[in-house]
Amino acid sequence: MTDYTTPGPMTSAGKYSALLDALPHDVAGLAAAGHGLLIHEHIAPNYGVELSDADRAPVHLRRIEDVLDRIVSRDDRPLTEAREPGDRIAGNCRHFTVLLVTALRARGVPARARCGFGGYFGGDAFEDHWVAEYRNAEQDRWVLVDGQIDDVQRGMFPIDFDLLDVPRDRFLVAGDAWLRCRAGTADPSKFGLTALGETGSWWIAGNLVRDAASLLGTEVLPWDGWGAMPGPQEEITGELAELFDRLAALTLTPDESAAELRELCRDERLRLPATVRNHVRGTEDAI
Repeated sequence: MTDYTTPGPMTSAGKYSALLDALPHDVAGLAAAGHGLLIHEHIAPNYGVELSDADRAPVHLRRIEDVLDRIVSRDDRPLTEAREPGDRIAGNCRHFTVLLVTALRARGVPARARCGFGGYFGGDAFEDHWVAEYRNAEQDRWVLVDGQIDDVQRGMFPIDFDLLDVPRDRFLVAGDAWLRCRAGTADPSKFGLTALGETGSWWIAGNLVRDAASLLGTEVLPWDGWGAMPGPQEEITGELAELFDRLAALTLTPDESAAELRELCRDERLRLPATVRNHVRGTEDAI
């Protein structure tokens, strides 16, 4: 994938493709539509919603066609009509992002999901996060968009910038975080998921591999693991560190480095297999 307008396995709406036609054509409108369809599983209480285990199950859906199936099975109104919070489908930042990327590609707009870390959720940490990146033709540049944050969450987090144009120092793609930490200009202990008390280079490396997979067309779940992804607090040295150095550099220039990135990710340590480890469920899942 090089133009990022063609749906991939996760961003194909499949039998629900026609439903995307009614969505807005502007980025702000598309993001707002997602707010009315999905609810973040960990922020649901802020909307007055308590999720059951069954309600949380959709967070493990990888393909947007399956997400849309859950949405329309619960409420078959047009996707432009916001559901009540309790009627929205549970997801996380990755689901908001993949839905937005799907909608943008359906409009012929080059778009891709980026895995990295957001530095706008309070404190001085950069939290595990996904955002969309689309090609703004008028400005001739790639723009980061946070498709998750709505008005409720604006009141929760210290956001002082345009969510439709997230500054590159407020969201760091995983490769940027990795290289900053390697250069000593950032602290690995500030990157991860602080709610779980899990941070460090191992988390950055995992997101780096996930970001590369996304750039190559497959947006995995935030907890999918495979290959050389290190375990918690595992030391990363030698050839493996050098491999991640190279991967990080390529993910920072994915358009110019597309062929080289694709070739590097054929390495068995990085190659996305047919089956990955779902670390939340403790299962081996087919992609």
